[in-house]
Amino acid sequence: MILLQQLNSSDTTSVTDAGDGVLSFIDLLLKGGFWLVPIAILWIVAIFIFFERYKTVNRASKTPFEFMDKIKNLVLNGDINGAKLLCSQTESPIAKMIEKGIHRIGSPLKTIEASIENVGKIEVYRLEKNLSMLATIAGAAPMIGFLGTVSGMIQAFIAIAQEEGAVSPKLLSTGIYEAMITTAAGLVVGIVAYLGYNYLVARVQKAIHYMEYTSIDFIDLLQEPQ
Repeated sequence: MILLQQLNSSDTTSVTDAGDGVLSFIDLLLKGGFWLVPIAILWIVAIFIFFERYKTVNRASKTPFEFMDKIKNLVLNGDINGAKLLCSQTESPIAKMIEKGIHRIGSPLKTIEASIENVGKIEVYRLEKNLSMLATIAGAAPMIGFLGTVSGMIQAFIAIAQEEGAVSPKLLSTGIYEAMITTAAGLVVGIVAYLGYNYLVARVQKAIHYMEYTSIDFIDLLQEPQ
């Protein structure tokens, strides 16, 4: 029993000692210094842009499949007002493009095409809004992290140069790992922003392709014999 108590006591002491040497995730981040502030701001902006753009693109892609079928039937039956009403009740870039084309029915075909194309350009601009900022964050965050590392390394070597006598390995290693924290944080933010940017670009391109296909389908409808 005495031997068992001694073993338990030594185990507890070792765990406590090991636990004292382990830094929590928050403590590790706090050791990154000033350069983690702009990286944290970029992280918040990137997350906000991604979810805001995701909702916008997702909403723009939700044009009902039967929308064009209803438009075709209404236009072929001469119910132009009904087609306009259906477009106004459907919240999507495609509906806005088709509505503009319906308003131009009776004009030359080139005029209708130009009107639809102009509305399409406006809608594409709205879909791509702030995507360039997300791409900028993907490139800027790792660079800021690397700058923070360089700054931290300079400070670490200055501290080493001012140390009298033998340099403590702990002092050297502490200065280096604290400097590397900013690089790691910048890379995490950059990778997440890069993946989010490419995902959104793919979704936007898919939406643009569907918009182009629908506008061509509408132009073909106007050329059908009445």
